Amino acid sequence: MESKTTTRMMYYGKGDVFVYRTYAKPLTDVTKIPESSFSGRSNIILGMDVQVALKGDAFLTSFTEGDNSFVVATDSMKNFILHYAGEYQGNTMEGFLTFVGRKFLDTYPHISAVDIKGKQFPFTEATVLVNGEMTASEIVFREGTLEKPLASIEIERKEKGYGVNDHQSGVFGLHLIKVKGSSFAGYIKDEFTTLPETYDRPLFIYLNIYWRYKNSVDGEGEDPQNYVAAEHVKHIAQTVFHSVDSPSIQKLIFDIGKRILQRFPQLAEVSFESNNRTWETVREEIPSSTNGKVFTDPRPPYGFQGFTMYHEDIVGEE
Repeated sequence: MESKTTTRMMYYGKGDVFVYRTYAKPLTDVTKIPESSFSGRSNIILGMDVQVALKGDAFLTSFTEGDNSFVVATDSMKNFILHYAGEYQGNTMEGFLTFVGRKFLDTYPHISAVDIKGKQFPFTEATVLVNGEMTASEIVFREGTLEKPLASIEIERKEKGYGVNDHQSGVFGLHLIKVKGSSFAGYIKDEFTTLPETYDRPLFIYLNIYWRYKNSVDGEGEDPQNYVAAEHVKHIAQTVFHSVDSPSIQKLIFDIGKRILQRFPQLAEVSFESNNRTWETVREEIPSSTNGKVFTDPRPPYGFQGFTMYHEDIVGEE
């Protein structure tokens, strides 16, 4: 009987490294799409929550023997990331994560791979009164509280240089409610079914969208025309949700994915994690309102969906 060979899971790292770099290089000249007015980021504040994990066989004795001679303290990792935030000359979070990952491999030759992730804090200019007119401030900003761009990159040491094993960008935490124009019917009915069919329901979804490039370099933002901004993807999702009467969340995310892949042929795939958080109806009619109803939050159990799409899914689609 042959013995089974497995790859040992072994890594350690630092999470919640909050990085705030001011006056980074602006992101400009991004591709324009019909669904969005997004034209770039000033990057006056480039804010990120970074997590880094180091991998390598050299760390085995730190687990088995308590030998720390090859251990980079996680506090040092935090200081390393913060230091190189001041050295980064690019304009995207993906580019920064790749830059820092390579610096780890340059600095510590016993590390075989670096898995680094980040969530970006979107800061937008606050509207202020200047000389009697409302204008966007260049020094005061509001931090976004829900949806955030994110990225995950693994860089591995090769015989010659470094290689990107995996890369993924995304936007996390979209909360979208459509008050009418969604339905759900035609599903299996049996002794376990209590949900009534509906042909015009409010639909409240939590949505995370992820994408991978055909060429990971495009995600670093050096060529803005090939960079896919989280703002563009968010605006596509909002536009499709608005314009399509969907018979299910599954069909909705498929339609969003089609539009994203049509707009951005440089992507290899787009994937979704969605939750159904649709409100429960309390009152169907309100005497003083033609369309008004009253709703409350649903009970804790919720439905969820996951789906990945590729360009072959949109062959022949306009």
